[in-house]
Amino acid sequence: MSASENSSTIVTRFAPSPTGFLHIGGARTALFNWLFARHHGGKFLLRIEDTDRARSTQPAIDAILDGMRWLGLDWDGEPVFQFARADRHAEVANQMLAAGHAYRCYATPEELEAMRAEQREKKLPMRYDGRWRDRDPSEAPAGAPFVIRLKAPREGAVTIHDRVQGDVTVQNAELDDMILLRSDGTPTYMLAVVVDDHDMAVTHVIRGDDHLNNAFRQLTIYRAMGWPEPVYAHVPLIHGADGAKLSKRHGALGVEAYRDEMGMLPEAVCNYLLRLGWGHGDDEFISREDAIRWFDIGQVGKAPSRFDQKKLEHLNGHYIRESENARLATLVRPDVEALLGHELTDFEADVLLRSMEFIKPRAKNLKEIAASALFLFRNRPIAMDESAKALLDDPSKTILGLVFAALEPVADWTADTLDGVIRQVAEAQELKLGKVAQPLRAALTGQATSPGIFDVLLLLGRDESLGRISDQMTN
Repeated sequence: MSASENSSTIVTRFAPSPTGFLHIGGARTALFNWLFARHHGGKFLLRIEDTDRARSTQPAIDAILDGMRWLGLDWDGEPVFQFARADRHAEVANQMLAAGHAYRCYATPEELEAMRAEQREKKLPMRYDGRWRDRDPSEAPAGAPFVIRLKAPREGAVTIHDRVQGDVTVQNAELDDMILLRSDGTPTYMLAVVVDDHDMAVTHVIRGDDHLNNAFRQLTIYRAMGWPEPVYAHVPLIHGADGAKLSKRHGALGVEAYRDEMGMLPEAVCNYLLRLGWGHGDDEFISREDAIRWFDIGQVGKAPSRFDQKKLEHLNGHYIRESENARLATLVRPDVEALLGHELTDFEADVLLRSMEFIKPRAKNLKEIAASALFLFRNRPIAMDESAKALLDDPSKTILGLVFAALEPVADWTADTLDGVIRQVAEAQELKLGKVAQPLRAALTGQATSPGIFDVLLLLGRDESLGRISDQMTN
């Protein structure tokens, strides 16, 4: 921990561009910022970088905010919208111009393209050559358009003491005089980010390491303005299981896809993202409280992490088993109703709730729970899938007849009684319990897999269970 983390309020920020949904990699960046701020009792701010007016959309903004809320990453204060601050960005650019830290560049697009063509031909680095850096603006044609460029230092070097990457140094000669204000007066990303971070009193900039090169350019603005410099922490990007940069084929989807299409719980997603690049000993399941207590950005590794869908599903299965049944029933009810094509009655909703205890131990996601619960609400005679049909040959139907005869007189429809009756049938026929349970499961659920057979009998109740068995005895 640095001295500044002891002596002042920590302020972090998450600054997504609303040109799409909240990407899973962005969600990890947001989580790391949130945890670092909460660990130090600081503030976590949200900034929407909506300066790309052609691609920024309100649905994307709504999706980002919704995804943040679903993950439980609450921010302090109201979100800041970058586009609304354009006048402030321009004000800072003009202050730098007046102080001699920036200058007007009147180079035309044609001149710049010719400059780049020459650099390509000579295999030189592609950067602005400073042709207007020391020229008097009076040399430009009257009324000619211009951009405002930073007058970057050309001597020496810049070193960033990055909390993740360590010390990283770049020679100033490698940096060019970047544009601060475009010819139409709009600010560039580089300027807007620095002004916003300063005005929001951000102390720690935690972001992907694809922004590391930007940090050297952005520091020149801080130093030109005499502003306090933030602490940087550039986190390695997430890669797919094959080591390539994470893409949609690896699972690089919006957070809403993990919720709506994959049936993940937010605590599982957060736990998984937390452990992509950070860990606490051998702890696999980390509560939100422990994450806040243990997390420190300096413990994040330098190497890219690999996204593993099976590990995420493993974590999700754990959190499903830990979840309250009422919560799970509420979460899966819309999917169950969509699959059935009708709303559940109060009685059916109660059956769904009672089924959670028996279904959740086997489930890796909420979609599996919904699919596993469908058999409870099918109208008789229920449809059989192919695996269930295979279990219902003639010898199996004979067994069903024996089971029906044994169960029909049972009035005490409890787990212990049912267990005893079914086992007696198996023993009388000199069969293992599975040989009786398999066709019985198929008849009751229309599937080859389900919760425990005695649980199924309890959930369906006496009349429905006997009716379904009877249907398959005569089918």
